[in-house]
Amino acid sequence: MKTLTLSAPAKINYLLDVIGKRPDGYHELRMIMQRVNLCDEIILTLTDTPVINVICNSKGAPDGPGNIAWKAARAMLDCAASGIGVNIEVIKNIPVAAGLGGGSSDAASVLMGMNELLQLDFTEQRLMEIGCKLGADVPFFIFKKTALAEGIGEKFTPLPKMPKCWILLVNPGVHVSTAWVYQTLQLTSTRELNRLPEFFESIEQIVAILANDLESVTIPAFPVIAEIKERLISLGATGSMMSGSGPTVFGIFSSYDSAEAARREITKDTDWFAATAETL
Repeated sequence: MKTLTLSAPAKINYLLDVIGKRPDGYHELRMIMQRVNLCDEIILTLTDTPVINVICNSKGAPDGPGNIAWKAARAMLDCAASGIGVNIEVIKNIPVAAGLGGGSSDAASVLMGMNELLQLDFTEQRLMEIGCKLGADVPFFIFKKTALAEGIGEKFTPLPKMPKCWILLVNPGVHVSTAWVYQTLQLTSTRELNRLPEFFESIEQIVAILANDLESVTIPAFPVIAEIKERLISLGATGSMMSGSGPTVFGIFSSYDSAEAARREITKDTDWFAATAETL
């Protein structure tokens, strides 16, 4: 049967404004989202039995129906209405539950890969609509562009080409529940949203907009996040911030060499996950 291998990139948020809470319980967001080339590998193999098997090399990610990649495959097979199934191998390089969108990216890759393997010819918009039902970040990885994301994260405005950056991702290995972060967040009733430039011509302009409302919840509970931010700046990062709901922190560097030097230094005396990546 047919096999397809795909790369599923991580993402970081340069901006994460929580504007308000909606009647449906979700939060209204304004985010600038950027993909980076730290990637999971997804291997899809169609089978002639109507079963979905998920094998993952990470203990933190479930196999079977609890995995978002399984749910993505189920959605596409239901659309195909055929008697076939699929084996999904997920090779995780992106830390699980890290604020980097790894699970959502895996699901997006499964949707796009199954669309190709099953020859469904769904448009990008159709795939994004299916993806939105699986998870708020899934449509972004189908969109495949640096974007301003609004609503619950499903409305995208592509941004002009951003300056290329090297990103050092550091994860201290603590578990942060996204649901807990949003439930704990205290919204201010009125505040001025930062005005965004029409074009980003330098790394400094990117650093100038760095903001994440969720840090107000996560840093008091996990001070190590603030410690990582300070260390990244001391090691030469132009700017540093927590990505998504955390706990991963990223530092922005102007060169691979400077990011790699910081990675080597930060892993000398810690057991933190650290990886150098390039923006896509």
